[in-house]
Amino acid sequence: MNTPASKPIPEGMHTLTPHIVCEGAAQAIDFFKKAFNAQEITRLAGPNGKVMHAAVRIGDSVLMLMDDFPEWGSLGPKALKGTPVTLHLYVEDVDAAIKQAVAAGAQVTMPPADMFWGDRYGQVVDPYGHRWSIATHKFDLTPDEIRENMAKMGDMQGCGDPAKKPQP
Repeated sequence: MNTPASKPIPEGMHTLTPHIVCEGAAQAIDFFKKAFNAQEITRLAGPNGKVMHAAVRIGDSVLMLMDDFPEWGSLGPKALKGTPVTLHLYVEDVDAAIKQAVAAGAQVTMPPADMFWGDRYGQVVDPYGHRWSIATHKFDLTPDEIRENMAKMGDMQGCGDPAKKPQP
């Protein structure tokens, strides 16, 4: 028997939820568990043992994923030779999080550094071709302070350093 939903947005979900395609979604779930401490919520097997739909929780957010199904036009980053999408993850300790992701199989594309907008920030690419930016927010800056820091950034060394924070 079908009963109507009690809430238009299910409990534990946010209004916007990323839904990615992976060549090897089952292995990607294992990677997300090791790299980002993901907790598996659900997994639905599809044709030929592929993952038709799955969801993991990373921190307070859900990431949905599925295997690639080229016959349905569903392609992942490897088939597309890259991705224009970056998944952004805020964590308590960006340096430790990037080390954990690398230990799980990610490749660093941008080592963590203090940035002009107030975050310590770096990027990795997971083994499935998805780009992740990982950050720890360090400083609350005004838009003017961010613009001033950006104008001074040069080669980005020292960006976000409190010693270089613009004075009001």
